[in-house]
Amino acid sequence: MKINIACPSTGMQKVMEIDDERRLQNLYDRRMAQEVDGTILGDEFEGYLLRISGGNDKQGFPMRQGVLTNTRVRILCKQGHKGYRQRRTGERKRKSVRGCVVGHDIAVLNLVVTQVGEKEVPGLTDDQVPRRLGPKRANNIRKLFALTKDDDVRKYAIARTFTNKKGVEVRKSPKIQRLVTPIMLQRKRAVKSAKMASIKKSKEEAEAYKKVVAQRQAEAREARRSLISKRRSSRKSAKVAASDK
Repeated sequence: MKINIACPSTGMQKVMEIDDERRLQNLYDRRMAQEVDGTILGDEFEGYLLRISGGNDKQGFPMRQGVLTNTRVRILCKQGHKGYRQRRTGERKRKSVRGCVVGHDIAVLNLVVTQVGEKEVPGLTDDQVPRRLGPKRANNIRKLFALTKDDDVRKYAIARTFTNKKGVEVRKSPKIQRLVTPIMLQRKRAVKSAKMASIKKSKEEAEAYKKVVAQRQAEAREARRSLISKRRSSRKSAKVAASDK
């Protein structure tokens, strides 16, 4: 079984292969997101804590969190599920995935270092790999450089310079997400004013409708009242004429 170990603090990864079944027995029946002792992999990982983040079997099917089995199953996927992209609206499809329990037929197991031990592991914790890309979100940039809300975040976006195919040196920086600009505030005010105007208009229309309905009902009552009075008068005159004869 191949073990892929990642250390987020250094940005390095190390791949090692373990064929000793007695050492692998300590990994079997463990679930994703569980932490294991580093001494399982060897004495060089003494004091390390490793979290199981995933893996795949010999045919390449990935482990799926929440599927409590150590075999391969076919689950019904829909929009929003991992490992599935909806082609048509409302489409659902069965996909083969592995359970979140480590079994003997796992080919590659991914581990993440959560606690570093006293000794350094060559190729994993003995060096630092700088991040190629910086944060994009405005709040994350502020957090990285300890900025306040008054500082201009655009000046602190991490950019890189490279030479393109035409031989021209180009500076490329990320588009900052969730950046509050005057145009954004203006749009927000415009949307709010349009919403309030719509609410006011609907209230005015409802009031006008109520007045029209009340007027029509009053007219209908008056017409019925006059009709009843006409009928009564006609009956009364008919009775008077009959009594005179």
